[in-house]
Amino acid sequence: MLTELNGKGGCLCEPARKGELRCPLIVRPTSEDVVTGHIFGTLKAINPRWWLPDLLNLALGAERFRRQVYRKLRIGTWQKQRAYPRQHLPWDEGKTEVDVVITWENPSTTVFIEMKYGSPLSAKTSNNNGSAGYPADQLIRNARVGLRENGWFKEDLLFDAITRDFVLILFTPTTGNPLVTKYRDSDELRASIPQGDQLRDLPRLPFIGELGYRDLTAILTSNRRWLERAERVLAEQLTDYLKFKLAQLPASNGHGHS
Repeated sequence: MLTELNGKGGCLCEPARKGELRCPLIVRPTSEDVVTGHIFGTLKAINPRWWLPDLLNLALGAERFRRQVYRKLRIGTWQKQRAYPRQHLPWDEGKTEVDVVITWENPSTTVFIEMKYGSPLSAKTSNNNGSAGYPADQLIRNARVGLRENGWFKEDLLFDAITRDFVLILFTPTTGNPLVTKYRDSDELRASIPQGDQLRDLPRLPFIGELGYRDLTAILTSNRRWLERAERVLAEQLTDYLKFKLAQLPASNGHGHS
């Protein structure tokens, strides 16, 4: 984070410019993975009581989550999920890698976060171009995979799957993605999933939402007084970083509002 904020991302040497060498030490300003690592690497060090429920409620536009001690809280990045059963899809699909997965156990809850920075949501995913009659975008894939991973599908299993509350959030510099609105409609969601009639139910609505960078900076700023000194320093650095990344973003890559 400080590397980028202070303009120390590095530059390419001559062999790298010619394509003869790949340098792993260059911080590419458009890398979504770098942004993801900075944001959630910092949030892991801040008491979740002062950002997690606010983040979820603001993203969903509903007061669904309360401040609490989160039992067995885990925040993981780039988590691979099980491959979706081939018999349930009209195309071959590999394992889905979710950018951020947050889980806790009181009550059992899973949050999937799809991160975007300089690029829009992909309209097509691996081996699915939409020709089978179902949407092929990243958001519906994450929703479908998350619902299955958390026990919301009827499946022929020896033991019933444990159902966990599930939330899916699109986290981008600015909000207003029409796919979020589309899939928040339960009928649209079911119709967009192959064998959607096999959903036993849906998590408490709404469970799909979106968050912008200014939303997170507002959360950290409004709860600043409750943080320990070290947490305040981290929160201020992250706030500065998010403002910096917003300013870096070309106007053509933004969408919606913040």
